[in-house]
Amino acid sequence: MPKVFFATDLHGSEVCWKKFLNAAKFYDADVLICGGDMTGKAIVPIVSENGHFTVSLGGEQQTVPAADVAEVEANIRRKGYYPLQMTVERLHELDADAAKRAACFREVMLAGVDRWMKMAAEKLRGTGVRIFVSPGNDDEMEVDDVIRAAEVVELGEGRLIEFDGWSMISTGWSNPTPWKTHREDSEDELAARIEAMASQVPDASRAIFNLHCPPFKSGLDDAPAIDADLKLLHGGRALRPVGSTAVRQAIERYQPLLSLHGHIHESKGAIKIGKTLSINPGSAYEEGMLMGAIIQLDPKKGIKSYQLVNG
Repeated sequence: MPKVFFATDLHGSEVCWKKFLNAAKFYDADVLICGGDMTGKAIVPIVSENGHFTVSLGGEQQTVPAADVAEVEANIRRKGYYPLQMTVERLHELDADAAKRAACFREVMLAGVDRWMKMAAEKLRGTGVRIFVSPGNDDEMEVDDVIRAAEVVELGEGRLIEFDGWSMISTGWSNPTPWKTHREDSEDELAARIEAMASQVPDASRAIFNLHCPPFKSGLDDAPAIDADLKLLHGGRALRPVGSTAVRQAIERYQPLLSLHGHIHESKGAIKIGKTLSINPGSAYEEGMLMGAIIQLDPKKGIKSYQLVNG
């Protein structure tokens, strides 16, 4: 009777990744699933000049002695960013060249993913815990190769995976967003992507659909409404469903035992779509809080119990 711990949308927060790995022991989980959007969104330069370092974080610039740089770097990683020491000349070079900035970010971001993969190996090597990661729409494509090469973490994207008599399909691709992120499909393309995996599932009553985007009009996909300039309407109090019709149709057609989602941080919840229990645990990575779901699977009952947790 495997116990699954699911979390998503860590967005580079290293403290959340550590909590994710620790969840195996803390919740006595046999399977860890990270549902997507694992990478951070920006580099925070730590600029070396005249024997000291300067860093801007949270809108405040501070001067840091060399002895405190490691602590500053750890704080930056906790918040979901990537610290990078550089000279003033390097900072000006990156400011002036968008292509160089993109290449620098990709290099630092992929090194960060590799760092997380090594942390997972050090923490869970030899425990028998299986760890699955499926990068999300905010994650660049090269992330897959780093995960694929990891020692203990398994790439979920685009695969049918079997564990303890259960089947799981995964994708981090979403329907179109206003931000034009790295992994977006039209609804028809997303439907075909899901169908290619779902059609291989031997028994939907023992299947998990790990689909980053939540189903449309499910209550798991309510996001603050924005205008054409990406500004919040009504101070962020107006909500609209932004989930995927393709995801909803796949759930309604196949009726898997469980579907796991993320993408919309504000829409924490659990609902039933026919026979399927659909869960979005939400995300509060900015606060260093890991939001997750614990699901106890049972060969007779299907889902024996589930609980949304945070800490």
